[in-house]
Amino acid sequence: MTSACGCSHVAPEPTDFSEPEAPPTPWWCDREVLVPVFSGVALVAAFLIGLAAPDAAESASSATLGGAWTLPDSAAGVASPALYWLALLLGASTFVPGALTGLFRHRRLGIGLLMTISAIGAVLLGYVAEAAALAFLYSISEALEDKAMDRARRGLRSLLSLIPDTATVIDPDCGSRRTIPAREIRPGMRLAVPAGGRVPTDSLLDDAHATVDSSSVTGESIPVEVAAGDEIMAGVIAVGAPMTVTATAPGDDNSLTAVVRLVEDAQAEKGDRARIADRIARPLVPGVLVLAAVVAIIGSLLGDPVEWITRALVVLVAASPCALAISVPVTVISAIGAASRFGVVVKSGAAFERLGAIGRVAIDKTGTLTRNEPTVTAAIASKPMRERGVTADDVLDCAAALERHSTHPLAAAITAGALRREAGTPGADGATERVDAAERAATTEPPIAVDVRERAGTGLTGTVGGTAIAVGSPRNLDPGDLRDEVHRLEADGNTVVVVHRDGEPAGIIAVRDELRPEAAETVAALERAGIGVTMLTGDNRRAAHALAKQVGIGDVRAELAPRDKSDAVTELAAAGHGRGQGVAMIGDGINDAPALASADIGIAMGATGSDAAVESADVAFTGHDLRLLPKALEHARRGRRIMEQNIGLSLLIIVGLLPLALTGVLGLAAVVFIHEVAEVVVILNGLRAAKAKI
Repeated sequence: MTSACGCSHVAPEPTDFSEPEAPPTPWWCDREVLVPVFSGVALVAAFLIGLAAPDAAESASSATLGGAWTLPDSAAGVASPALYWLALLLGASTFVPGALTGLFRHRRLGIGLLMTISAIGAVLLGYVAEAAALAFLYSISEALEDKAMDRARRGLRSLLSLIPDTATVIDPDCGSRRTIPAREIRPGMRLAVPAGGRVPTDSLLDDAHATVDSSSVTGESIPVEVAAGDEIMAGVIAVGAPMTVTATAPGDDNSLTAVVRLVEDAQAEKGDRARIADRIARPLVPGVLVLAAVVAIIGSLLGDPVEWITRALVVLVAASPCALAISVPVTVISAIGAASRFGVVVKSGAAFERLGAIGRVAIDKTGTLTRNEPTVTAAIASKPMRERGVTADDVLDCAAALERHSTHPLAAAITAGALRREAGTPGADGATERVDAAERAATTEPPIAVDVRERAGTGLTGTVGGTAIAVGSPRNLDPGDLRDEVHRLEADGNTVVVVHRDGEPAGIIAVRDELRPEAAETVAALERAGIGVTMLTGDNRRAAHALAKQVGIGDVRAELAPRDKSDAVTELAAAGHGRGQGVAMIGDGINDAPALASADIGIAMGATGSDAAVESADVAFTGHDLRLLPKALEHARRGRRIMEQNIGLSLLIIVGLLPLALTGVLGLAAVVFIHEVAEVVVILNGLRAAKAKI
């Protein structure tokens, strides 16, 4: 329940992942459900007895204000009133104590207090049966609400079932194997994963290669090949053959538990509509009390006091914002939990709501639109350096020494290129300098860089073997006599990196990253949904426009520094806000962090993204499939529509019931019934958000 409800619900305690979660309690063993159920059984029994013995029904509600209850003359006349009182007391026990505690201890006026006053007033007026009906219906709606919230949370917590209960640990000395609880795994332990088994925690692959199925974790349906040293997330399935991994995270604190914690934190934060609902509900409660008092006082002065006090009680119930208070939270919890199950982690309720209002997406190029598998296509030493004996290999090695300290995809490509020493290296004249493979294999350990510093968007600096090395783009570092080569390589779709030694141009390195196969499909899906797409990249214009044309993006902004990306996002947001639409930014590198923070919604792509990107984002994809983007946006739009439906229905119920209550058209029992049925409808509608359409 939201705070506006004023009920006695408390926030759940932080999850302890070290212990297995207890299974859900069946409803027939749950006191919170059984008490309202028994109240309903007593109410129905009293009603049926009343039908069979009309005198019993009359004796159940035979008092007036200031009067006394008559003594029944028959067994039925005893049973019916007793059952009504039993139904009343059972139902009231679920909300009256909390309402009174909130009033006297916390000075809080809540919906439970309105129901308490209404029930007491009805009893004083002699309407015991109506008071019992009110208590039962309100208590059962509260129980259903709690069960709905629990169901939504359990849907999220089902992610933890992907982690096996036990793990097989391989002894590093003798190779023997033993089984331990998965929660006892510590980093550095070698683990054996059977074919078809799940990886118990985040790990690195020890085997030369393996095939894994990560669909339950990332949403990527196709099994992927991994090689020795590759990261494997907890919950991933070994396909076809067993594998050996080394744990990099504790068994009770891995990527899956982190996802659950993030989402549970998100569920606790209200979104815009939750705040709207609260802003309406919070003043409505005291307003309803004042309205009921005015009706009772003025009506009593002008007419029958009993009649107008009765109407005041009906108004009290009719204007209670029960459905409004629960309309958004149950939707947000359900929707965020559903999103996490197909690889989309939303960090807050507010973020989820903004996600549903996105009208344009700004997409980073490198590592987001592209495969994130760039390769070195050329390395060229400048003429002055060649004259000093500096080769293209030396340029590549120096750059790799610095790039090992960066998380950017191009950095990984340069590092891998230096380690593999593949094929040939184009020379400055376009020819290829062939190097014997054996000679490359005999190369000594790569150089070590010290004092490495990275500036987002400008490159890296450091010292290698006593020589100052700088690596950056041609816009930040002068390529010297290789300027024409830079233009030629960029026109071919390459990204070029310039390397300086002691402040002088030493050479250039060309890297090319192919587009993700689903990139064009993703852009087309966004366009069909009416969402515009803009490419933002720090890469050169020629390479950016060439790739954008392949995927169908018309708006391209290239050669942007991190601040420029942030400014571009701010500009796009200003244009969108005039139409009531937001802007999302999706990226994965440290240079994307300012833009992610500036966007209405920042989306971090993949588990390998930089810490800065992930921390700056509102949404994180656990996988690398771009098709998650239109899925996530459509899911959020659907959730937003459900929230709006719930808020509209809740307000409509209040607006519709108030005049009927004031004019006496509807009595207390009818208003209670309609109001509580509406709350059940709102809860059930909110739960629809848990059904993600992927």
